[in-house]
Amino acid sequence: MKASIWSLLCFLVFPALAAQRDRPNVVFILADDLGVNDLSLYGSRFDETPNIDALAKHGMRFDQAYSAAPICSPTRASIMTGLYPARLGITEPDCHLPKVVLEKHLNPTSPVGQKALTAESLTRLKTSYYTLAKAFKDDGYATAHFGKWHLGPEPYSPLQQGFDSDIPHTSAPSPLGNGFFYPFHVWKGHGKPGDNLEDDLCDEAVKFIEQNKDKRFFLNYWAFEVHSPWQAKQKQIDKYRAKMDPKSLQRNPVYAGMVETLDEAVGRLVAALDRAGVLDNTVIVFCSDNGPYFIPNAQFMPAEFAKVPVTSAQPLRAGKGTIYEAGTRVPLIVIWPGRVKPGAQTSALAQSTDLFPTFADMLGWKLPADVHFDGVSLRPVLERNEKVRDEIFCHFPHPEAHDEYEMMPAITPATPASSVRQGDWKLIRFYCDNPDQSERYELYNLVDDPGERHDLAAAQPDQVKQLASRLDAFLKETEAVVPRPNPAYNPNPGNRK
Repeated sequence: MKASIWSLLCFLVFPALAAQRDRPNVVFILADDLGVNDLSLYGSRFDETPNIDALAKHGMRFDQAYSAAPICSPTRASIMTGLYPARLGITEPDCHLPKVVLEKHLNPTSPVGQKALTAESLTRLKTSYYTLAKAFKDDGYATAHFGKWHLGPEPYSPLQQGFDSDIPHTSAPSPLGNGFFYPFHVWKGHGKPGDNLEDDLCDEAVKFIEQNKDKRFFLNYWAFEVHSPWQAKQKQIDKYRAKMDPKSLQRNPVYAGMVETLDEAVGRLVAALDRAGVLDNTVIVFCSDNGPYFIPNAQFMPAEFAKVPVTSAQPLRAGKGTIYEAGTRVPLIVIWPGRVKPGAQTSALAQSTDLFPTFADMLGWKLPADVHFDGVSLRPVLERNEKVRDEIFCHFPHPEAHDEYEMMPAITPATPASSVRQGDWKLIRFYCDNPDQSERYELYNLVDDPGERHDLAAAQPDQVKQLASRLDAFLKETEAVVPRPNPAYNPNPGNRK
């Protein structure tokens, strides 16, 4: 690792070399369900992530980065297209289902106990979109996808979306079956007893770097870690069991072991770039697709730890599948040799929709005339720490059930919702959630109240009105599928006559 750091520092000392390297390689690492508090550089005192921490030392760490959705497939689609899930119509993680849905629409019916008619999500990323991978391919890059896809199987797989190769070529939502250990449900015919899925995927990604070191390449490494089923190597479990503190919110040895496996993969990829002599000409991006899922589940956790919280997002509220901060606030680290100051940190707003336009700006792409983005380029942030956006939106038109957890002071509504963050203010619209099925609003000042504990909607009606107007404009412009009152709703379904 010392050699890689030295080579990177030498490159930074001679910025004139950057002009000769206007077409860097790109390694994009996406974790699955990794919470912003699950990394030691973001504050975890239990998980150990030295390799990911090292990325931040050589690039920029974002403290106000968001996924476009609180769930995986919509965020992945936003990365591939630079478009909001509301526009795409992929708003649920349904892209592994056999049913092919290619047009967005409102479900005509809902259960009688549900106040709203909700959206039916698309189940495939249509190949008509000009994807990030297609842009790299058109620019002469070798392109490869490794790991989780979850945007549709053939004929909507990575091979139809701009990637030259795809391993393990699955659209499964998780490792499934035996999970992270051989035999692999998502990679049939591969491996041997004792193999770990993430380790084997990283082996293949390392081979890709070695085989393409003399070319320009785009390596899309979308890890299966740290999605359930929660499984870790025994030596990792033993290591973190010894660190368990019953008073700590983060104390699950299995989850910590999975985070360590992910961190090891990141370290191996960086080491492979260094050995290949291309580390100083490679952009590296690391982020997560949404916040953490932290509620223990005996079906997906070893029995010994089935009642131990998986992880914690506090002080942020809730987690994966919710419109609150812990559902969409994610880690984001970007290394751009010669352009990003090592060890930089920013509070600039960023979202997963911004990644495609950022790469396009970095590389000077001349995109097809009909390509447009909802995201914006983060290049001014990366080069000058100059903020480029003041607001972000999230549209999640689905009910998601959530249990109480960590004695949170407020229950998370299982209600379809949309949100807008503008500056320090965040407005959440819960569809049809009042007793008369009208819309209910919550308003938070995230600087004073990052945990979204104190709803200011009643005290700040003008702020609610202004942000609600911005949200209306967003929904109209993206042609979002907006939940409507369920005409069959019965608040007491058990008393029907």
